[in-house]
Amino acid sequence: MSAEAPKIVDPDAKAAPKPDTKDVAKPVKASKPRIDCIDGCRFALVFPIVVAHFARFSTSNLTALKLLTQENVLVGGFFVISGYVSAYTTTKLGALGVEEKKVANPELFFWQRVMAYYPLHFASSALFAPMFIWVERNFSATWKMIAFRAFLNFSMLQAWFPKEAEIWNQPTWFLSALTFSNLTMPTFVLPQVAKLTKGGLQKLFLALTGMSLLQKVSYSETARFHSSKEHPVDGKVMHPLIWNLTRFHPFWALMEMTMGIVAARHVMLDTEEDKKKPKMNPLWLFLAAYASLGLRLTKFDFNDAIVRGVLFVPIFTKFLTAMHRDALSAEPSAITRFFGCKTMATLGSIAFPMFIVHGPLGQIFYKKAIAKKLWGKPMPHAFFPFYLALCLGISHLVNEHFVKNKKVGAFAGKVAQKLAGWTEGMLRDTGKA
Repeated sequence: MSAEAPKIVDPDAKAAPKPDTKDVAKPVKASKPRIDCIDGCRFALVFPIVVAHFARFSTSNLTALKLLTQENVLVGGFFVISGYVSAYTTTKLGALGVEEKKVANPELFFWQRVMAYYPLHFASSALFAPMFIWVERNFSATWKMIAFRAFLNFSMLQAWFPKEAEIWNQPTWFLSALTFSNLTMPTFVLPQVAKLTKGGLQKLFLALTGMSLLQKVSYSETARFHSSKEHPVDGKVMHPLIWNLTRFHPFWALMEMTMGIVAARHVMLDTEEDKKKPKMNPLWLFLAAYASLGLRLTKFDFNDAIVRGVLFVPIFTKFLTAMHRDALSAEPSAITRFFGCKTMATLGSIAFPMFIVHGPLGQIFYKKAIAKKLWGKPMPHAFFPFYLALCLGISHLVNEHFVKNKKVGAFAGKVAQKLAGWTEGMLRDTGKA
């Protein structure tokens, strides 16, 4: 999940100017209204992902576990939201193109987004590094291998290595893939997508969905693993490296992030006539997206890759656009008001810290080597609600005292400026040698 924009709001929006007394009125820039409900959706994604990573320690019921362990489906929604936020905050409302001053310095654009999430990643990695290294040594990892994994972790390159994607704090592969996507945003993706009309956007969305699906089908055919009832051709275990290339590779994350950009642009280009058309209640799309997870309990028991590419991501993306339009209407529906309420906005704000801290915290209580050393054995099923409560509480404290800390933000801003200076010309031709 991304921490690059806590609220979907145009940071450059200003109060409307006073009426001009001259005969010719000056054009007034359309301000972008705040869309709080999108932020609230983050928690609807992160909480089931947190549950999924350690669900096997909460119950022995196989039916429940089949429903609860679908984090590889849900994470696609985070990439879509990241793209949605990027498009809404950097492209023109009601017109084609990007807001030039937002991407005038593409290197700074990139580093500012990285430094929005890297400080917490660095701090949590440094804090828990002794635990991660101790576990590695317990499994006979060499110091050379540990140093390599530490490098991948701190440089956020782990998603490019299918054998190492889940090193140390496993969920942070998401940041690795997100960083690559952010690198492409200011020059390669946002300006090009923002030039498209609605017709072009619809065609691009279909093309992106098709490309994503093609890769998912390729994985399923190669591994002979279309559903959890089937077995690989060797009759032993699923091919983990092929699966890791499917779920972790940054290129496929870029596809889903671009889908979010396309979706946001489609809403931003709505004309006055479009705004008068009847709105679909976003509730039905929300229910349909999450109902796709129930396929695991039916004879249509497709694997996570197929469910994510064919159903969840496309439907969830349509849900975001429907809720965005609904939020702009005179009478938003109940689900839009729910996700935009103060409680959900607060929970949405802790989604990123929760995504980062739940992994190390879960290892303390449930990773066998650590839990046996600390508690004698992994915690029982009855402890799981307390684990979730700890994740919520600690995430709130981290958000209030670290993520929102002005000194941390100021330092991150200075680092972004410095890195942008060092990499000037990386994403644009400056005419310098």
